[in-house]
Amino acid sequence: MYESQKSSSFFVRELLLKTEKQKVSTVIGIPKENQETEKRLTLTPETVAQLVSLGYRVLMETGAGLAINYSDSYYAESGAEIMESAEEVFQANLILKITPPTLREVEMMRPRTTVYSFLYLHQLSTPLLERMSGKRINALAYELLYDNSGVSPFVTSISEIEGASSITLAAELLSNAHGGKGILLGGVPGISPTEVVIIGAGVAGTMAARAALALGASVKVFDDDILKLRTIRHELGSPVFTSTLQPNVLRNVFRSADVVIGAMQYINKTHFYRISVDLIGEMKKGSLIIDLRMAQGGCFETTMEACLPDHPVLFEKHGVLHFCEMSLSSRVARSASIALSNIFISMFTTMGDCGGVAHFARFDRGFASGFYMYAGKMVNSYVSNHFNLPVSDIGLFLQGY
Repeated sequence: MYESQKSSSFFVRELLLKTEKQKVSTVIGIPKENQETEKRLTLTPETVAQLVSLGYRVLMETGAGLAINYSDSYYAESGAEIMESAEEVFQANLILKITPPTLREVEMMRPRTTVYSFLYLHQLSTPLLERMSGKRINALAYELLYDNSGVSPFVTSISEIEGASSITLAAELLSNAHGGKGILLGGVPGISPTEVVIIGAGVAGTMAARAALALGASVKVFDDDILKLRTIRHELGSPVFTSTLQPNVLRNVFRSADVVIGAMQYINKTHFYRISVDLIGEMKKGSLIIDLRMAQGGCFETTMEACLPDHPVLFEKHGVLHFCEMSLSSRVARSASIALSNIFISMFTTMGDCGGVAHFARFDRGFASGFYMYAGKMVNSYVSNHFNLPVSDIGLFLQGY
C-alpha cells in the first residue's frame, strides 16, 4: 500500500485518472470441497465480482458455495461461470482449494497448472507428488508464503479465528450436554475460576488467552520462544502466567488444568515439542484437551492418532476429553472464507499488475516461498525432507529471481 500525499500539480485532472488496466488472462477454478469434513471455500461472491472486474475468469463447480450459505445464483450474478462437473473446473490454469489436491484431482488438471491449498502433509503422499511432478504442476501452500512482515497472512487470519473459537468450543464441551464436567468456563463470585492452559504463544494462543481472560478464567501460557511470551504478556497484561516449556512446571499446571489448548506451530520448524502421554495421564478426570494443530500432526501424543482417516473428532483417553478436528475454523466456515477472500483479492490484484504467477514469483520473494513444488520440482526443504525427496532452489526456475 502507498500512502497518499498531498501536492500541488499543474496537470489536468483527467490526465491523473487511473488508466484502464490490461486485462489478465488467468482462469481461476474453484472446485467443491469435501463438505463432510471441509466446509470452507477460498472465494466469496463479493471477491469473485472484484476479480472478474480485474479481468479474471472464475469457474465454480455447482454447489461449491452451499456449505457457506452462498447459492450458485449468487456466484453467477457476481460473474462466476457455474460448471456442472469438477472436470470442467480443473481445466482452469489456476486452482484455489482448501485441502491439498487428491490423485484424482491431479489427473483432471492440465499440465503446468498452479494449485493453491493448505499444507496438510498427512494428505500428501509420494505417489501423489510424483504424479504432480510428471505433469509439472506448480503447488503453493498458504502456510509457506509470507508478507513484508515475515509471517503468513493466511496463517494469521485462520489462527485468529481458531484461537477465539477454541474458547467458545471449550465452554460448550465442559457442559453436561457433551459429557463434560458440567462447569462454567470463566469465573463468577463464589466459584473458583476455570484454569485454561495454552501451549503456544502465537496468534492462536494469544486470541484464545484473550477470550478466556474476558470470561474470567485463569490463563497460563507456555512456549519455547521467550520473545512470544514477552509479547503476549505485554499485550494481555499481568493476569497471564507465562513460562517456557519446563517439565516440572508443566506437570504441576496440568494436574490442576480444566482446559488445555494446543496451539504450537510446526511448519518450517526444526524442533518439535509434543506433550507426552504421561502429563495427560496426570490431568483431572473430565478435563478437556483441544488440539488446534491436527493439520500439522498434533500437539499431544494422545491426539496424533486422530490424524488417521475415520478417527472420531471427539473421544476420551485417560479420562480426558479430546477434541481433534482437522481445522477448527471449518466450524465457522463463512467467517473463515471471508477472511481468506480478503487476502486473495489483494494478492490477485498485485499478481495481475505483475503479469501472472511466474512474474509475481520473481517480483515477490514472500510469494515465491509459498511454493513447495514448481514446474514439477520440489522447492521446499520442509516438505521434501518429510517425503525424503530431492529439493531444488526455486531461483533456478525464475529468471531474474
